[in-house]
Amino acid sequence: MNSENYTNPFDSDAHQFLVLKNTSGEYSLWPEFLDVPAGWETVHGPDAREACSSYVDTHWLSINPFVSQKAQQQTSQRVREEEAP
Repeated sequence: MNSENYTNPFDSDAHQFLVLKNTSGEYSLWPEFLDVPAGWETVHGPDAREACSSYVDTHWLSINPFVSQKAQQQTSQRVREEEAP
């Protein structure tokens, strides 16, 4: 493989992506063509990489793993209410 022509699929805008979330509340952008790893669930997509990044920016409000699940759930509920028509 020629490294000059190689693009990491995780960095490519040419693919559709999923937004995954694990039980710790962490998010990940994942190329749609790859299997979802164990312990993760799809919460958005497939969609363009930029749209998935925006979803993560809106919903993952703290990368601190010690933030309580309840606080994250309350914040997620507020975001859903703001997005509702």
